Amino acid sequence: MGVASVGALLAGGLLVSMLAKKMRESTTTSTIEESIDLNVPVSTAYNQWTQFEEFPRFMASVEEVKQVDNTHLHWRAKVAGKAKEWDAEITEQIPDARIAWRSTSGVHNEGVVTFHKLGDNRTKVMLRMDYDPQTVGEKVADALGGVKLSAKGNLKRFKQLVEGRGVETGAWRGSVARH
Repeated sequence: MGVASVGALLAGGLLVSMLAKKMRESTTTSTIEESIDLNVPVSTAYNQWTQFEEFPRFMASVEEVKQVDNTHLHWRAKVAGKAKEWDAEITEQIPDARIAWRSTSGVHNEGVVTFHKLGDNRTKVMLRMDYDPQTVGEKVADALGGVKLSAKGNLKRFKQLVEGRGVETGAWRGSVARH
C-alpha cells in the first residue's frame, strides 16, 4: 500500500471519527442561517412567503403544508428519507418585515425569516432556523452540512418561483403580535 493510500485511509478514518463524535455529542440544537437576494419588491417576496401551502413548490423535502388558521400550520415532509409530520405556530408576523415560528408537536424546529428592502425592486430574504436532528440519518446529514445545503437550495428555488412570476400567488397582510 502506497503512502497516498495510507494517507487517504487515515484522513477518511479521522473524518468518520469526528462525525461519530459529533453525532454522539449532538444533544443540542443545530442552527442554519442562509440568505438570498431577490429582484422583486419586498412586498412581493413577503406576500409569496405568506402562501405557506405553496411551500412544496420550492422546498424539496416538504410534501404538504396545511394552513389550519392564521397562526397554525400542519407540515408533512421527508426528513433524511423518513416521513415526518409536525404542527407549527406563527409566533410573530410583521408585514414586509418578519415571520417567526416554532413547532408545537413532532419535529422540533423554530426560526424566523426576515425581509430587507435593498431597493425598489431588490429584497434580501434571511432565514434562521434552529432544529433538533433526531435519527442517525438526520445527525449525519446535519454533520455533513446537508441541512444547510437544503436550505440554500430551497431559497434558490423560492427566488426562481417569485422572480419567474414577477408577482406573488397571494398574500396575507395581517400581523401576529410576538408571543
